[in-house]
Amino acid sequence: MSDRQSSPTVSVVAVCGSLRDESYTRRALERALDGVEEAGGTGAVLDLRAYSLPVFDADMDQQGDSAAVVEKIREADAVLLGTPMYHGSYSGVLKNALDYCGFDEFEGKTVGLLAVAGGGFPVSALEHLRSVCRALDAWVLPHQAALPNVSRRFDGDDIVDEGLDERVRLLGQRVVEYARIEPDPSTFEADENVGGAGR
Repeated sequence: MSDRQSSPTVSVVAVCGSLRDESYTRRALERALDGVEEAGGTGAVLDLRAYSLPVFDADMDQQGDSAAVVEKIREADAVLLGTPMYHGSYSGVLKNALDYCGFDEFEGKTVGLLAVAGGGFPVSALEHLRSVCRALDAWVLPHQAALPNVSRRFDGDDIVDEGLDERVRLLGQRVVEYARIEPDPSTFEADENVGGAGR
C-alpha cells in the first residue's frame, strides 16, 4: 500500500475571501469540499466573517482572532483558497488573512485555487494568488477553478453549468490526492522570510 493510501485522513481548510452573506465564493468552495469528501478527505470552510481580523500590523505579533485563523490554516493538511475578483486581483479580505501567515502555514503544503467573477474569467486573480503561494513555497495545484459571470452559474447553492461543477468538484478531489506530496528541501527563502510574525 502506498504512503498516500495508508496515511491518515487528509484535512482541508477552505479559506473564503468574501464577506458577503450570499457569497458565490463560499458556495463554490462548499462544492469543492464535496470533492474533498469524495476523495476520502475531510474539510470545512474557514469563514472570515466569523473572526475579528484587523488589518495586519507587522509591529504586532497577534491581533484580534488572528492566532485562531493562522492555527486553522497551519493544522490543515491542504488548503483551498477562494476569492471573488476585485479590480483584476483577489480580495483584500483574503490578502489580509494571508498576511498573518508565513512559511509555517504554507511551506510544502498543497494549495488549490478558486476564483469567481461577475464578468469575464478571473484569471489574473488566480495568477496573483499563485504567485503568493509560490513565494511561501506552497505546492499549488495546476488544476484551478474559475467561475466567470458567476450570478448566472448558480441556482440557489447548485452550480448549473455541468462542466464548471465538475471542475470545482475535481479541485477538491485533487487537493486531497496531492496533499501528501513529498516536500522539496528547505529553501534559502524559507530561512530568510519567516512570514508575518517576523516582519
